[in-house]
Amino acid sequence: MEIFSERLRELRKSAGLTQKELASILLTNNSSICDWERGRNQPDLETIVVIARFFEVRVDYLLGLED
Repeated sequence: MEIFSERLRELRKSAGLTQKELASILLTNNSSICDWERGRNQPDLETIVVIARFFEVRVDYLLGLED
């Protein structure tokens, strides 16, 4: 899910958020955000939906199924 990692990082930076701030919003920890952005781990489906809603994008966009 390399495209997810890139898009998450891009969306976070565009929103002017640090990894720590995003982690707080998503009720997770900073290391999870770091792992997701580096492609070492992936959030569960429920969290992906929360991320999409927060950034007002479609899940398909986050997963690289649409541009």
